[in-house]
Amino acid sequence: MGSNEDSAQSVNGSSIKITDVTQDGDTLTFAITSQKSSSSAGVCVFRTYEDFEWLQQGLFSQEDVPGLQGVIFPPLPSKPLPSTSLSQAKALKQLGFLALGDEWMIYCKALELYLQQVAAHTTLSKSKALYSFLNSSESPGKQCGKKGILNRLSQAMEEMRKEGHKDVDEFFQSERDSSTNLSALFKLSTEKFLDVVLNKQRLALACGHFSTSLHLCVNQDNPTAVAFSKICLKLSDIIEAVKINYEKVSDNDISTLGLGLDLESRYQEAKREMLFRRTCKLVELETANRNSERAKPNKKAIMEGVQKATQKEFDIISSVAKQEIEHYHRDRVSLLRDFLICWCEKQLSTARESSALLSQHLDACKKFAV
Repeated sequence: MGSNEDSAQSVNGSSIKITDVTQDGDTLTFAITSQKSSSSAGVCVFRTYEDFEWLQQGLFSQEDVPGLQGVIFPPLPSKPLPSTSLSQAKALKQLGFLALGDEWMIYCKALELYLQQVAAHTTLSKSKALYSFLNSSESPGKQCGKKGILNRLSQAMEEMRKEGHKDVDEFFQSERDSSTNLSALFKLSTEKFLDVVLNKQRLALACGHFSTSLHLCVNQDNPTAVAFSKICLKLSDIIEAVKINYEKVSDNDISTLGLGLDLESRYQEAKREMLFRRTCKLVELETANRNSERAKPNKKAIMEGVQKATQKEFDIISSVAKQEIEHYHRDRVSLLRDFLICWCEKQLSTARESSALLSQHLDACKKFAV
């Protein structure tokens, strides 16, 4: 299996693409292509969301990886809701921006970014699960994943009292406080920006109805209404141009800043989960310290052994967590900046196109003879 690890590590993260998606009832199947760094040959596999869940479980279950609990795992998007019977409100509540766009394009991009982030991670890229996911012809999601150390922490995640536990390290206490605030702010920002985009889509729809209604006002049979009909037709063309602009602007919002905010919001939660896992280990260490201090002579050696093992594990987790946080701040700033730049460039291009078109309509109106 060592060769698998080497192969997984050599996957070119930027080469991972989701090239197609097909729907069969409530199941979406994604076509995923990738390429190894040492080869020009590509691989194409077909995966469902259950396969992505299997991969995430496989990343969580690497018990032979020291300090795994200190890793900020790339966040897997929520399960898609392809059923047409579900309301848009429910889909938006669960998926946000990922529920928008044609043919699940935005959702596919989110899954693509997830895989690229996993492949770019120095530890997770070595996972055998990633190699199997990107190369196996069979669907790995049908396999039964074993429970790992992070699954055993699922019960601890419910013990919310630990979330407010005072940290012994000011660095981590500061990160926990900051993460709690930023997580709420990014979630709110994403929701507000989504409202803005939905309003633009409603305006585009209203403009479409208005443009159609103006066409219905045209009366070619009445000679006295010729001038009025010409005005209605010209105004209809102008409103149609406004509609197209709203559609392009909202599409730009979704595919750039909307996707970026969604990713950042999910990453903030992933960071909080990592910090909470470390806090749980801190509570476990403090308990081991107390048990060691209070242990009777005949159990002293055993309790001290447990305390030392827990201390060593906690130190490794903390060391990994600090490195992860440093990478997190650098990578998240860079990625969000790229989304913002792309958003500005697309909106500027759309604004220029719309301005040129409206200028043409304005010139035509000035020459319009009533």
